[in-house]
Amino acid sequence: MAAAFAAQAVAALLPDVPLLIAATTVSLATEGVLYKWQRGVLSLFAKSHADTIVRQVVRDLLLVVALLRLGEQDRETVYAPLVAGLLVCYALHCAIQAVSVLVRRTRTLPVVTRNIDASALRLSPAPPVLLRRPGQRLLVFGLPATAGLLAGTPGDRPVFAAAGIALSLALGLTGLGALLLRLLPGRRPADEQEVLDWFDAWLAAYRPTAGLYFSGGAASAYQANMWLQPLAGLEGRPVIILRERFMVQKIAATDIPIVCLPKVSTLMRLEHSTLQVLIHPSNSGKTSQVLRIPTIRHTFVNHGESDKLSSCNPYAKAYDEVWVAGPAARERYALAEVGVEDKDVVETGRPQLDGVLPYAGPPTGAWTTVLYAPTWEGWDGNPGNTSVIAAGENLVRALLADPGVRLLYKPHPLTGSVDPRAGAADLRIRELIRAANRERETRPSDGAELARRTAELDRLTTSVFRSGADTVERMLVQSAPEPGRAEAVARATAAWEEAYWASLPAGEHQIVTDARPALYSCFNVADLLISDVSSVISDFLASEKPYAVANTSGLSEEAFRTAFPTVVAATVLTPDAAGVPDLLETVRHPERDELAEARAELKLRLLGPAEPTSQERFNEAVRALSAEARDHRARVTERLAAVPGQRTGTEVPTAPR
Repeated sequence: MAAAFAAQAVAALLPDVPLLIAATTVSLATEGVLYKWQRGVLSLFAKSHADTIVRQVVRDLLLVVALLRLGEQDRETVYAPLVAGLLVCYALHCAIQAVSVLVRRTRTLPVVTRNIDASALRLSPAPPVLLRRPGQRLLVFGLPATAGLLAGTPGDRPVFAAAGIALSLALGLTGLGALLLRLLPGRRPADEQEVLDWFDAWLAAYRPTAGLYFSGGAASAYQANMWLQPLAGLEGRPVIILRERFMVQKIAATDIPIVCLPKVSTLMRLEHSTLQVLIHPSNSGKTSQVLRIPTIRHTFVNHGESDKLSSCNPYAKAYDEVWVAGPAARERYALAEVGVEDKDVVETGRPQLDGVLPYAGPPTGAWTTVLYAPTWEGWDGNPGNTSVIAAGENLVRALLADPGVRLLYKPHPLTGSVDPRAGAADLRIRELIRAANRERETRPSDGAELARRTAELDRLTTSVFRSGADTVERMLVQSAPEPGRAEAVARATAAWEEAYWASLPAGEHQIVTDARPALYSCFNVADLLISDVSSVISDFLASEKPYAVANTSGLSEEAFRTAFPTVVAATVLTPDAAGVPDLLETVRHPERDELAEARAELKLRLLGPAEPTSQERFNEAVRALSAEARDHRARVTERLAAVPGQRTGTEVPTAPR
């Protein structure tokens, strides 16, 4: 880009027509390439104050200089209208950008929804992408003017330049007019107060009882998604409360109403709703904002339980209750001494695990399926957090060396996000698996059934958006779901999983990184789990299948088992993976498995009893906390009624039972 501009400047000053044409063409082509594939370079230009408009102005200015240099003396009057036309083109660009900002503001609603009929807010499709992106717009709208100036250079024919500039002006005026129409009262969405009034009316009509509250980054959406099914199984009317607009599309397919409330002032409107309980699967900076609402009871359920210190975060004491899977987590909080009182800990099991199949004996086919699901490196740099760096490649090599093993490798989504060594090791592990597949003769399977099931599931779970759709347009598309969609999605998901596993070539190793198949689906086909100290272990124990834990902490095996109770029923593997062959033998020959009884005992300790089911215990915990919230509201209302002038006209609506 820089070389093209330098060549264009030299060509304009000489003047040299062939060089000018070549340099300008290269400059424009480079713009297109950068916009499509190298946006980071464009950001560097912008940081140097050489953004799109500056580059376009310089490009056109050099063409005008070339025309002046090529023409006869004292011909400024001929080219003055062309310069004026160019100036008007740039003025139009600025006007379009200003109106585009106004349009974007009218389409930035204080409440973003999904699975809710919000047609009353006068929702409409978004303006064309070209009108909303100033860099691309200037290039496209300015291209006729630049091309006209370039065409007029050979032979000194300003008429071509005039025609190009006129076309650019026409494009600019058309774009400006299209945006101005969207500012008309009947063409723009509802204003902020109208939206807030609509939201209050929706809360009053829907009367939510329990909700899931979530705030976080794009990669953390899985923490909320794992609680969608338990939330959908609740009695009453559940709702999902989000804080970041982008997160609305990160939540997996569900029929539960989703409401995003970015502003604290809007969030506080929940105080006067019928919402009684909010369930929190993670902590975030914005969690403290919703905890200020006194009419709602808050419970922390975490997004997984493990022996790590993060499972006993002191932040948990800010909630009214902490819901855990079983007795082990209760003991963990007591030992951690982080301020969570035992009376506030409720054992609910893990309702997500009700679909995990129990152990059905050793492998019966030709393959022993091993799931290697390491966790990520964490924030504290502890070498024992993940086995990927110190042991991952050794473990994978040892597993691939066994001709009867089919390996499923499912790394944590955040692997490598903190420590580059973990990311590099993950890439090497993937290449080991691909190399093993190239050497293994596998029998191909027919993927027609999987393709059919994928299309069916995508149709039910994927919203098709027009290219360039914004938040308002997505709200319009993702309105209230059709009745029975949730049940149809559940059936389609089960059928897809069955078709997926059946479609894989026999014995082919798999790298599982997509949203489908889910972790619990991998549990159901695996004969053995190898993992780290993480919630994956606790969840896998629902099956009572054999599992192993890699010890990369530097502790002795005895100290390792003492420090991490979830390892009690595991085979402990050293970083060199020397114990893998013996481990595989115990899986294939259960009579050699000395840990089966220990796994059953640990499952009870980690996850609680099998009866009643986790979903039933979860529902009961919601009912109990909801009753506490209603009692609290009644007491507050009674006290306020006894004090004249207190909060008159702001009574909290009676919460549904």
